[in-house]
Amino acid sequence: MKFINYAMAAVAATCLAMAGPISAQTATTNTIEAIVAAPQGDNVAVKIDLKEALAAPPAGFSVANPAKIAFDFPSTANGLGKNSLTFKEGDLQSANVVQVGGRTRVVLNLVRSLNYTTRIEGKSLYIVLAPIPAVGSLAERVTRFTEETSIGKRHALQDVAFRRGKDGEARIVVDLNDAGTGIDIRQQGKNLVVDFIKTSVPENLRRKLDVTDFGTPVTSVETRPLGENVRMTITPSGLWEHNAYQSDNQFVVEVKRIIEDPNKLVQGTKTGYQGPRVSINYQNGDVRALLRLMAEELGLNAVISETVTGTTTLVLKDVPADQVIDIIFQQKGLDMRKKGNIIMIAPRDEIATREKLEFESRQQISDLEPILAEQFALNYQKAVDVARLLSGVAVAGGAPSQRLLSKRGNAVADPQSNILFVNDIPSKLEEIRKFIRAIDTGARQVMIEARVVEAQDTFNRDLGVRLNFLSANRTGLGGSGIYGGGGTYSPAGQVTNNAVGVNLPSFTNVGGTLAFSLFNASLTRILNLELAALETDGLGKIVSSPRVITANNVKAKIQDGTEIPYVTTATGGGVATQNVSFKTAALSLEATPQITPEGTIRMQLVVKKEEPDWTRAVLGNPPIKTATVETNVVVENGGTVVIGGVYITKKENVTEKVPLLGDIPFFGYLFKYQNDTGQRRELLFFITPRIISDKLQIN
Repeated sequence: MKFINYAMAAVAATCLAMAGPISAQTATTNTIEAIVAAPQGDNVAVKIDLKEALAAPPAGFSVANPAKIAFDFPSTANGLGKNSLTFKEGDLQSANVVQVGGRTRVVLNLVRSLNYTTRIEGKSLYIVLAPIPAVGSLAERVTRFTEETSIGKRHALQDVAFRRGKDGEARIVVDLNDAGTGIDIRQQGKNLVVDFIKTSVPENLRRKLDVTDFGTPVTSVETRPLGENVRMTITPSGLWEHNAYQSDNQFVVEVKRIIEDPNKLVQGTKTGYQGPRVSINYQNGDVRALLRLMAEELGLNAVISETVTGTTTLVLKDVPADQVIDIIFQQKGLDMRKKGNIIMIAPRDEIATREKLEFESRQQISDLEPILAEQFALNYQKAVDVARLLSGVAVAGGAPSQRLLSKRGNAVADPQSNILFVNDIPSKLEEIRKFIRAIDTGARQVMIEARVVEAQDTFNRDLGVRLNFLSANRTGLGGSGIYGGGGTYSPAGQVTNNAVGVNLPSFTNVGGTLAFSLFNASLTRILNLELAALETDGLGKIVSSPRVITANNVKAKIQDGTEIPYVTTATGGGVATQNVSFKTAALSLEATPQITPEGTIRMQLVVKKEEPDWTRAVLGNPPIKTATVETNVVVENGGTVVIGGVYITKKENVTEKVPLLGDIPFFGYLFKYQNDTGQRRELLFFITPRIISDKLQIN
């Protein structure tokens, strides 16, 4: 039995994929001519010779698993004549040199994660790889993701965003003001800690994001200053793994959930074999001894059944150790099951028989296990609805759900005390206890304040000019200018940025369009003062200012109007009878708020204006004129969104003339007077949502 190489294979394509896309460039002004490596005590020095001297060190990034460090050389060609180099100097195993377009990436494949420093001497770039000093326990050692390259420049975080990937992974995206920010990343206990070295963070990003509702392994992300650094604490749950990469000024951390597979030796979401590579020349040797050696190589705790017998012959070169075990399993009809950090290896038929007996035993235990009773006092959910959910009965006309109770269990609800009584086996009671704990939570509440303003045609221009002076920043919205009152937006649009200025509807726009703007929380107070001043000047009149409180994701409706009587006559048996029915004509606003993890509020708004048109009444019954606007907007907590588009137009044509003389063509204009008057009004809705704190109390 002989083991030769345990070096990790260098997979340049994987590292390139993790580091993000490489933009193709057509022109190259420099060339990599040679790469050499030599040990320097505990460190390893790598020298990269180029055709021309570099103006600054290239951007670099590191990957923790597998351990790699990569450098990007823009406008540089690969002049080595090959794409891979083998060093085997200390922890440096090999290097891959990949050219895409006019950019070349050098990937250093390592045995373990290392720190690195760079310096330029003449036409050469020196990279010194140094071991990472141990800090605390093994699980809390720091990995230097990137060294600080822009020394003396002020580093800052510009934005922190949370996204859910297509495979359910958590993706934390951090925008930096420059690519030379130093970053440390490490696992600290159950958390993942990222330190941005010598970096500042603005006040609006110093927050804790509750991202539990996204359904990813991450439950919260907290960003706060720590001395002259910024610390981001990512809190996952369950079994997880992380991956980090940087592309220009954007740093991304991905946290993926690991679903433990009892048939895999190495757990993780990465495909393929991941064990250390070995070379074997094993002639007619004992299978049990070979499996024991492979388990030692992988660092596994293995229990090998006595029924595993026989011999095997293997001649393999540079093959992952877990693939070697898989080959032996296929040859000898073996299988494995993993429980915690212990694996059991036995013939496949033996494992299947044992699992069948265990399953039948559990079934018999559940059939014979005593029934226990437990009561749950619910705070927010209705006990009747929860009882139906546990029994798999449809709630409120919905589709039937999967039954959570066992076949012997039952649930009874008392509507008066809102207590749920459950009878079931102990294992099911534990599942039901977790289920109720998860759903019996109070919903966050939002107070929506709506100010309905009736504006004249000069109101929007006057208010827009006043508030435009508050900021010199101009923000585009839907392709239209947001200042000057000329921007429009189609119904059911979505807005995700808060503008400082105002874009009130302009009366020169075509009817049927919707114009709106967003005010942040600091400008809402100024907006209130402006509305009060304009109402005093007679340019606008506040029709109503209702307020309503609703729960998160629950629709709230504000309505103000009247009921119009409709009289209909019915004739029967020679006798005419009159029936009176009523139809509502009202001004209504429907808002469905949704609190996002970032603390903003997404609102689905429906504005409806109904009024009778008495000028077109039929038999004394007026038709109802209806104007409806629907849209989705995202507003800052305490900010204001302005919605317009409901127009009221009134025109009058008055002609005064001298009889007969005023009807003479052309000359008649000398004997008559025409007066055309028009009045145009618009209803504007200023909507301000505010999240009500859970700690709010009324004394």
